[in-house]
Amino acid sequence: QVQLVESGGGLVQAGGSLRLSCAASGRTFSRYAMGWFRQAPGKEREFVAAISLWGGRTYYADSVEGRFAISRDNAKNTVYLQMSSLKSEDTAVYYCAARLEMTSLNGYEYDYWGQGTQVTVSS
Repeated sequence: QVQLVESGGGLVQAGGSLRLSCAASGRTFSRYAMGWFRQAPGKEREFVAAISLWGGRTYYADSVEGRFAISRDNAKNTVYLQMSSLKSEDTAVYYCAARLEMTSLNGYEYDYWGQGTQVTVSS
């Protein structure tokens, strides 16, 4: 069982930056690929970024490529999402998720989810 708790969301002006964190419980964090997803009001959940077990591979949605960076610290059981050059269309609830071993861009393949953190970008 893995419990995930996101933090770091908030209100930011367009062009600004935020760093989201997701703290995981348990001692097997390094066995899980991690992903960030988001859901805006009235829209379906969408993939944002994913990272492999030890951080060697990262994947991004086209809409955030070059602006967002995913990273992880296995010693701290934490995954991060550094968001820069934020746009109003980045406004959403951001969720982190864990999938045993294999990285995926498909949210349905993830095993555990956090409760989400709100990011609001004002224009």
